[in-house]
Amino acid sequence: MQTSIKKWSADTEYFFEEGCFITELSNSADDSNLSIARARVEPGKTTNWHSLVGISERYVILEGEGLVEVGELEPQSVCVGDVVIIAPEQRQRIANIGEQDLVFLAICSPPFDTSAYRDLE
Repeated sequence: MQTSIKKWSADTEYFFEEGCFITELSNSADDSNLSIARARVEPGKTTNWHSLVGISERYVILEGEGLVEVGELEPQSVCVGDVVIIAPEQRQRIANIGEQDLVFLAICSPPFDTSAYRDLE
């Protein structure tokens, strides 16, 4: 890992097939231990059921409120400050149940790669 500062840029946000908007904050070879993305789900929207092969993920809720479904756990409401820990290969999705955007960090280890994404819809 190299010491660095990565600047956020709103114009790098893109729509991902999962059903949310993503801004990659850190996902590069200079930090091979994990990746960090900012995810944004619009009000009334739910991401697709999906899993990540070989990657554990954490959601850190920054704005809004959601309903998260992971593995065989009962659906849980989440809000600012909550952390969702998702083991590799666990089915997952999150719905925005609020009136503003649901924004969270998606922290993956090892780093996220699109080849690990499995759409379960």
